[in-house]
Formats: sequence, structure tokens, C-alpha cells
Amino acid sequence: QVQLVESGGGLVQPGGSLRLSCAASGITWSAYSIGWFRQAPGKEREGVSCITNADSSAYYPDSLKGRFTISRNNAKDTVYLQIDSLKPDDTAVYYCATSPACTIIRGRWNGPYTYWGQGTQVTVSS
Repeated sequence: QVQLVESGGGLVQPGGSLRLSCAASGITWSAYSIGWFRQAPGKEREGVSCITNADSSAYYPDSLKGRFTISRNNAKDTVYLQIDSLKPDDTAVYYCATSPACTIIRGRWNGPYTYWGQGTQVTVSS
């Protein structure tokens, strides 16, 4: 059984930082590229980062570059998402998901993203 579990979310003030974790079981973690997504109430789900399995190359939307940092520790079957300088607009449920590759064309995150975690809530408020 494949399971992805996100953790690390919480309530933080604007300008603060969080480090989210995505831990996996039941799969060969290093065989997958991993994407992070977020979804806020009333908004579409959007990709925020992806990291490849081959060389840990990282990808971000232009609007998030400089604040979001993705990394992975295959020995721990874990991928991390560091978020700095948090803004209220970052408030969302954050999900991780597996993919054969980080394929982003014209802003579209094509995946396919096969396995998903349950999400972790990030709330940014003063």
C-alpha cells in the first residue's frame, strides 16, 4: 500500500517560515519525481514546486522563486518544502504527489501525478 503523509503545516505570522515534509511508504521513493501543490478555498489547485528523481533538479513558478525551496532525502523517503517570507496568500492546504517527471510546459504541470498525500494546512495570519 502506497502512502504519502504531509506534515509541518500550522499557523504562522506573515514573514515567518515553515518547513513542510512529505514522507512516503510502500514505494521506491527515489524512483519518483515529487511535486508540491497547494489549494486555497475557492481557488484552483496550483503547483508550487517539483523535484526530479534523477538529479534533484528543482522547479518553481516564477512568482514563487526565491521563497520556496524543495529538497529530498531519499534515505529517509522524504521530500521537504521550505517556505520563507510567508504571505497571507500562501494560506492553503499543501499536498505532495508522485510523478514520472517534472514536466512543466507553459506553466502547466502535466505529471501525471499518481499518488497524493492527505495535505497539511498552512495558515498565514497576523
